[in-house]
Amino acid sequence: METLYHSTRSADELVTSKQAILAGIAPDGGLYVSDQLGQERVDVAMVAAQDYHATARDVLGILLSDYTADEIASCVAGAYGENFDTPSVTPLAPLGADWLLELYHGPTCAFKDVALQMLPRLMSVAREGDGHTVMIVTATSGDTGKAALEGFADVPGTGVTVFYPDGKVSDIQRLQMVTQSGANVAVAGIRGTFDDAQTQVKGIFADAGVGARLAEAGTVLSSANSINVGRLVPQVTYYMDAYAQLVRRGAITLGDAVDYCVPTGNFGDVLAGYYAKRLGLPVGRLIVASNTNKVLTDFIETGTYDRRRTFAKTISPSMDILVSSNLERLLYHLTDGDCERVSTWMGELSERGAYTLPTELMDRMRETFACGFATDDDTRAAIRRTWEDERVLIDPHTAVGACVLGRRASEGRARVCLSTANPYKFSADVLAALGVETGGMDGFACMDALQELTGVEAPVRLSGLRRAAVLHPDVCDQSEMAGFVEAACARVFA
Repeated sequence: METLYHSTRSADELVTSKQAILAGIAPDGGLYVSDQLGQERVDVAMVAAQDYHATARDVLGILLSDYTADEIASCVAGAYGENFDTPSVTPLAPLGADWLLELYHGPTCAFKDVALQMLPRLMSVAREGDGHTVMIVTATSGDTGKAALEGFADVPGTGVTVFYPDGKVSDIQRLQMVTQSGANVAVAGIRGTFDDAQTQVKGIFADAGVGARLAEAGTVLSSANSINVGRLVPQVTYYMDAYAQLVRRGAITLGDAVDYCVPTGNFGDVLAGYYAKRLGLPVGRLIVASNTNKVLTDFIETGTYDRRRTFAKTISPSMDILVSSNLERLLYHLTDGDCERVSTWMGELSERGAYTLPTELMDRMRETFACGFATDDDTRAAIRRTWEDERVLIDPHTAVGACVLGRRASEGRARVCLSTANPYKFSADVLAALGVETGGMDGFACMDALQELTGVEAPVRLSGLRRAAVLHPDVCDQSEMAGFVEAACARVFA
C-alpha cells in the first residue's frame, strides 16, 4: 500500500512521500500529512529484538512507502554509521528513577543529526534523474542549522542556505554554522528572532516571483526544517528504539506503556512521539516541556494558542519559539482530517496572532499530551541538581525537560526524558549553573573550565572549533533574506 500525502489545509492534491520531501512545504503553506497514518503498524515485539538500523528500516518503510526496501536500507546505512560515536545511535542511560535518551551522538552533537543525516539521502534518492538542482532553505533556532549544513555540505546538485537569529544562539552554535566548509553552503545571521526567520523563509517559499526566477535556472527550493516530513519521520525511530532498550534492560515488560518528556519549541520532536504511538508504540503521556517562552504550555492548559506575547531570550535558545509550526499537523489529526478548520485556525494565527480550539478537541489532546515549563532559574537548578545527585551533565534544553519531569508525580510508568544536545554546546550556561562565575570568559574558556570541574571530556567536534576559520560572516535584515537566497543559488549553481 502506497502512503500518499497532502497539505494540512487541503486534500485536493495527493503526492508521494518522495514528492513531499522534495517540496518541503505544500504550495498553500500547509504541511504534508498522510491519512493512512496508523493503518499499518510496527510489530513492537520485533522492535524489542532488533537494533536501531532495523527499526529505522521498518519505520521508514511504512511512512515512506514509495521508497524501495533497498533504497531505505542504503539511506539508513549511510545515515547511521561511523558519523555517530556509538553503534547504538541513541543510547539510553539511567537518570535517577527515570531514563535519559541521549540523542546527541551524531556529528553536530544535537538530536537534529538523527533526521538531518537521513534527509539528504532521502532527497538524493527522490531527485534521481529529475534534472533539477535543489536549494535547501532553513531557519534555525540553533541546532537545525549546523545539522543541515553538515548533512547537505557538498551533496551534488544541492545547495543549503541557513538563517539564524544573530545574537540569539550560543557561541558554539554560531561557530558551528559560520565555520562550515563546503562549496554549496551559505549562512547568514538575521536581525530578529527565530520566528522572524521562520516566517520569512515560509514567505520565500510562497513567493511566486522567487520561484519563477529560480525555475528558469532549473532550481527548486526545499526545506530541512521539521516542517519537512523527511525530517519528522526519522525521529519516530528513536521513540521505538528507546522502548526496545527498556524491554531489553528489564525495566518494562513488553506491552507496558512508557511516558516521554520532550523539551520542544517547534513541536516536531514531540510530534514524532505521537506518530510512534499511532504506529503502535505503547505510549502513556507525551510531556511537552517548555522554557519561559511557554506558548505550548499555555495552549495545552487553556486551549488558546496565542503568540502575542513578549519574546524571551533564554539559556535554552533552541526552544525560544513562539510559533510552533508542527502543531498544525497535530491539529489535522485531532480533527480527523478537517482541512477547512485547520486552515481557518492558521489564518487566525497569521492575521490576529491567536486561535482557540473547542473543548472536545482539547480533551482529546490531553488524553496523550501533558505539559509544563521551566524558567532559566529552574533550568540552572536542574543542571546543578542532576550533576550533584547523579553525576550526569546535561545541557539547558535537557534540563528544561528534567525539571518538568521531576515536578510531575509518577503515574506508575517508566519515564524517558529526551536529551537533545551535548552540554558542551552550551558550556558557559552549564558552567554558570554549577556555580562558577563566567564573566569575561568566552565559550572555549568555559569549555575548558567545565572539563576541569567535572572531568567530563568535551567532544572533539566542539573543542576543535577554536581553530576553525569564520567563513560566513554575513548578517542581514529580514527584508534581504530572499535576495540572499537567490544570490546563493546563483553562486552555488553557476
